[in-house]
Amino acid sequence: MLKRKTTVVNVGNVLIGGGRPIVVQSMTDSLTTDVKNTVSQVIALYEAGSEIVRLTVNNNKAAQGVVAVHEELLKKGYNIPLVGCFHYNGQQILTKVPDCAKALSKYRINPGNVGFKDKWNKNFAQIIETACKYNKPVRIGVNWGSLDRELLRRHMDENAKRVQPLTDRIVMQQVVINSALTSAKRARALGIGKDKIILSAKLSQVQDLISVYQQLAVQSEYPLHLGLTEAGMGLKGIVATTAALAILLQQGIGSTIRASITPAVGETRANEVKLCKQILQSLQLRNFAPEISSCPGCGRTTSNYFRKLAADVQKHIDNKIPQWKQKYQGVADIKIAVMGCIVNGPGESKYADIGISLPGNGENPKALVYTDGQRSHTLTGDNISIQFLDIIDTYLSQKCQLVV
Repeated sequence: MLKRKTTVVNVGNVLIGGGRPIVVQSMTDSLTTDVKNTVSQVIALYEAGSEIVRLTVNNNKAAQGVVAVHEELLKKGYNIPLVGCFHYNGQQILTKVPDCAKALSKYRINPGNVGFKDKWNKNFAQIIETACKYNKPVRIGVNWGSLDRELLRRHMDENAKRVQPLTDRIVMQQVVINSALTSAKRARALGIGKDKIILSAKLSQVQDLISVYQQLAVQSEYPLHLGLTEAGMGLKGIVATTAALAILLQQGIGSTIRASITPAVGETRANEVKLCKQILQSLQLRNFAPEISSCPGCGRTTSNYFRKLAADVQKHIDNKIPQWKQKYQGVADIKIAVMGCIVNGPGESKYADIGISLPGNGENPKALVYTDGQRSHTLTGDNISIQFLDIIDTYLSQKCQLVV
């Protein structure tokens, strides 16, 4: 895995870039003026693992809502970095509601809709000057769906005059990159420090996103925030997001990530946070909880029992991990295997810290348990699941150091 040199940006005491652990981010979808609901969402996202949470700040009332949300979070004991998402009128909002400018840990600026033509420089400068005044970092976040139309038209016109014109897709990618880099250059000229800038370039097609970020990584040393925008819902959104982010992360590109998937009606928004964590853990970039390996099942397995055992173990870990993290050091590094039969079961179980190998369908009904590579227990009867969960708890209490 490659290592990319970047500056370090401090966002509300969360350090981003410079080889630090990749940070997970998310965003509320509540009206920011609805303080109670927004506070609940921020806490839910944070407790799911979002280390930074972004809020919509689209008018002065929303800005006042940010102040109230920030104060309420502090009262509840949560010092969570909040990011203000500004479009069109951010310069006015930050000026008219200075308490909002102070409460936020970072400002997100979309250079495509800060202003047009002569107003762009003035509005952009006003936001950067506010960031400098309150010592706040900014994310210059380009989105292909809201590119500066004038900038895009100019590049398209220039491309049309080429002897061998590039495709519209390539030109669009170049405009996204140009918008991010020229905006960062302008911000630096206005006085903001290099250690106060994060870049992002959101696109909705996997190959476009990969290409743009690969070029940005070569052309700058700013931390990059990754995310496939408008990724979609369900399996499509999960797969597309994972495909794009995994390739870039494996190349050492990306300091923060977000999964912009569409939640189903009634589905918790925290699922996008869980997806980000799973991507990082699968790539062995960060560990958040004990990792479970389990086989898919086949004609050799007693499928219903095997699936139930795997589900019971996963549920047990999900419920216990907050408590375990407070009690034990290194608990997130534990590897657990739940295997359905004797073909690969013993091997996988021996490789894990603790594993169980079920006997399979129609075989001798004894489940073998391995700890630290050695056979330690033989479970029988109707309560194998309960017995194995007790063994996991005992193993952690014996092997993990207590948090001091």
